[in-house]
Amino acid sequence: MAESPLRLTRKSEYAGPVLPPSRPDRNIALELIRVTEAAAIAAARWAGRGDKYAADGAAVDAMRFVLGAVAMDGVVVIGEGEKDKAPMLYNGEQIGDGRPPQVDVAVDPIDGTTLTAAGRNGAISVIALSERGTMFNPGPCFYMKKIAVGPRGRGSVDVNASATDNLTELSKRLKKPVQELGVVILDRPRHDDLVAEVREAGARVLSITDGDVAGAIATGWPNSGADVLLGIGGTPEGVIAAAALKGLGGEIQGVLHAQSDEVRKEAEALGYDFKRVLMTDDLVASDNCFFSATAITDGDFLRGVRFYDFGATTQSLVVRSRSGTVRTIETFHRHDKLQEFTTAGF
Repeated sequence: MAESPLRLTRKSEYAGPVLPPSRPDRNIALELIRVTEAAAIAAARWAGRGDKYAADGAAVDAMRFVLGAVAMDGVVVIGEGEKDKAPMLYNGEQIGDGRPPQVDVAVDPIDGTTLTAAGRNGAISVIALSERGTMFNPGPCFYMKKIAVGPRGRGSVDVNASATDNLTELSKRLKKPVQELGVVILDRPRHDDLVAEVREAGARVLSITDGDVAGAIATGWPNSGADVLLGIGGTPEGVIAAAALKGLGGEIQGVLHAQSDEVRKEAEALGYDFKRVLMTDDLVASDNCFFSATAITDGDFLRGVRFYDFGATTQSLVVRSRSGTVRTIETFHRHDKLQEFTTAGF
């Protein structure tokens, strides 16, 4: 019988003394800002230049370089893919300097590579972290049907209910007419019927071409205009969004979606269940998770990277679930200092 794939663990390869496991009691997210800032600045140099692969490569290089100095014993649960296709930040890679705490790590150097390449709004660099063995491992399941809401909408939606029913219940919970609800949906042909239903119900469709991590976070961010995210998107992005929404007080639900019969058979042989509803705590089981995002281009809740003669400025969102703290941080980066702490393309 196949072993459950829902958690990924690896023994540390740190060469120092063997230390007992420890909980991540310090706010590591404040250290992770440096990671997403570095990736965002590297990617921003490629914004609008039409080459999403170069942008992504620059962000990966910068993120991996800075991650090596973070005091943690991390394993990449969600990264750039399998080792044979991703030379850095691959699934299962050991990152950090090897010291406790032991943690699972999910990274997306660019959530919105197409947005970055085109110079459009909404691209961010993100990283999420939780205690070892608590982060859902998507395995071969790249897609999931999702619904995400902010703190006021939590408990009012059901991923298996129709869009119409969810909008009706969310309208009651938020005490606002359905006609005023903002519904984030990825612009994909597979969502044509969903978009039609949402419009028939009277709600407003907020169409995004890429970046459904940012779309999910927007539902939990005041004054973003987004009340709910609906549709089929990436499973890795769902896990990352769960870490952020835990701290924001929101909720995400998902059901795995197979893009082919072959994928379904492969995943079911590994123990994945395509009928099970994955709640926020299934995606990230820890009550002590961390999330950091830095905007590459302008978005609903963060301003993108700006370049000046002195260097660059960034805006970041930092979330910790245990304390419920949500911080927005603006940072000024001098060119000479960027050159000192990384060789990754600055």
